[in-house]
Amino acid sequence: MQENRMYGEMLKVARAWLEGRQPEDIARKANVAFDGANFRLESLGTAIVVSYPQYAITPELTPWHQLLILHYLHLADGMALTGQKITFAGQKDGMVRGGGFDRKAEQALSRMSCDALKARCAALGGRVIKSNADYSAQLPFLPMYPVFLNYWQADEDFPASGRLLLDSSGSHYLTIEDSVVAGELILELLTEE
Repeated sequence: MQENRMYGEMLKVARAWLEGRQPEDIARKANVAFDGANFRLESLGTAIVVSYPQYAITPELTPWHQLLILHYLHLADGMALTGQKITFAGQKDGMVRGGGFDRKAEQALSRMSCDALKARCAALGGRVIKSNADYSAQLPFLPMYPVFLNYWQADEDFPASGRLLLDSSGSHYLTIEDSVVAGELILELLTEE
C-alpha cells in the first residue's frame, strides 16, 4: 500500500514536470513522434503511446517502466549518441549505485547461455551488433537510450561472462537512479525463468 502511494506521488511529480512544456520541443529532444494528441515511441520492442496533455501511457507497463518514460521525456535534451559505451558505474555519480548494478548484472549474465540471451534479446527488439564479444546486441530501451549487451561464452580458460553497457550520452536522458532502474528492468527480462 505504501509503495503504491509512493509511486502515485512520483507519477504526479513526473507529469507536473512536463506540464506547460511545448510537446513539439519534448518530441524533438527525446527523438519521439508527436501527432498533436500523442507521443509515440518504442521501448524494448513494444509500441508505446503517451497521451498529451495527460501523459497517460498505453499499453500498460510496469509502474517503474512508465515512470522512466516520463522521466525520459522530461530530461531529454537532444544530445546525440556518442557511440562510446560505458558501464553503469562509468556514469556521472555512478560509482556506488552503478557499480553495484554492474556486479549484479555480470553475475546474472554469467549464468545464462548464449542461445537463451539471443532469444531474449530478439524478443525485446534487440539487434545484433559487432564487438569483440562472442555475442553483442543493442537493446532499444528508449529512442536515445539504448542499452548494450556483451556476452562471452565459457571456454577452457574462462567462465562465461556478460555486461550491460550504456552510451556515454545517457546522463542527458536519465538520472543515475533512473538508469539503474532501467538496467534492473532489462536484466529481469533477460534472465527471468
